[in-house]
Amino acid sequence: MPPKLPTRYALVGTGGRAPMFIDPIVRRFADDAELVGLCDINPARLDYHSHRLREQLHYRDVPCFAADAFDRMVASTKPHCIIVTTIDAMHHEYIIRALESGCDAITEKPMTIDDTRCRAICDAVHRTGRKVRVTFNYRWEPSTTLAYKLLREGVIGDVVHVDMEYMLNTSHGADYFRRWHREKHQSGGLMVHKATHHFDLVNWWIDAVPQTVFAMGRLAFYGRSNAEARGVDVPYDRYTGHDCGDDPFALHLDKDAALRGLYLEAEKHDGYRRDQNVFGDRITIEDTMSVMVRYRTGVVLNYSLNAYLPREGFHVVFNGTGGRLELSQEHGSHIIGASSDGIPGTFEMLKSRCIVQPMFGAPYEVEIPKAEGGHGGSDPLLQEQIFSSRAPREPYGRNAGHGQGAASILIGIAANRSFDTGQPVTISDLCPQLGDAARLSELE
Repeated sequence: MPPKLPTRYALVGTGGRAPMFIDPIVRRFADDAELVGLCDINPARLDYHSHRLREQLHYRDVPCFAADAFDRMVASTKPHCIIVTTIDAMHHEYIIRALESGCDAITEKPMTIDDTRCRAICDAVHRTGRKVRVTFNYRWEPSTTLAYKLLREGVIGDVVHVDMEYMLNTSHGADYFRRWHREKHQSGGLMVHKATHHFDLVNWWIDAVPQTVFAMGRLAFYGRSNAEARGVDVPYDRYTGHDCGDDPFALHLDKDAALRGLYLEAEKHDGYRRDQNVFGDRITIEDTMSVMVRYRTGVVLNYSLNAYLPREGFHVVFNGTGGRLELSQEHGSHIIGASSDGIPGTFEMLKSRCIVQPMFGAPYEVEIPKAEGGHGGSDPLLQEQIFSSRAPREPYGRNAGHGQGAASILIGIAANRSFDTGQPVTISDLCPQLGDAARLSELE
């Protein structure tokens, strides 16, 4: 048999998330994968990545295309798969165009930001027969995988109720309020952009499809009106170029090479400011959110997300017919921009604990395996599954397609609607394409 040719990948959206995919293609999996094209609306970002590919990664020249030349990129470079790392509001456009051009698609989470776009992606998958992968790297972190295995082993019987608290600190949480994520029409708000990770984990852990959502949320900490109510002056609308004194929220793009190359030097082309004041105007997302979800299996989830806390991590509790399982993580520093290895937005895992409390027995702690790499060790495992022809068989259902991508974002989309109406929202009204499946594993 002739040797298997590398899978050809083109990437659209060369912002801070692009290295998550570019680097493993050209470093770890060059025998199995080939980067054949880059596409972006901003020529400065294309130049940044082209230079990085040549000078830092020692890769060959990769053709670059403006956003309005996406179809020409596909026609000329003939990729097998399109990687989508644009802003969230544009995911659907390039996913659908990839599928209709005969390519598969890999997309950063969230798959998209509203129900209209979600239905359009589901319809395109059905129409074309092509595949969409959503990169939920949190499924691959050792402690979350351990919880999945323990629940499957029945250590607490059947899960009845889940309680999850997610905490974002004043480094990581604040950063969403500096950049484009602060505008809900771009990101879907934190209920979609960030919480899609957490909703996906719960969906996957309990293997269930969400049915009904009720939620409350508001902007309680960030934003000009909240600052002024606390007597805090807001003298500048961005940080770079200003003497910010001891302002703990200040971010200076000119003091970080990656931020300078990707954003400050790119401003002249699109006007996007990566360092907006977190207490400025035009913030349309919430920072304080509580959600209740009923699943088709009858399980109920209580979830909260706050984005201005003095600590970061999560605490999740599973209450079952045979006991209780608790999983907690505490995160340390969160890298803003790109780290020395080019991978942006990763966190330092300080500690994690998993405790099982049997119904009529003594509690015990389960040791969590150690792992190296971005996002608590999850990124290398996910990248191997995506790009390696020799990836091990995946026994835990951690690979996610469009149906699982839809199930996670639809909770956040429903929560946003509930914020606005004060009423519960039925998931099937937002996306009938989920059908009657009760189990998440039935969606793929």
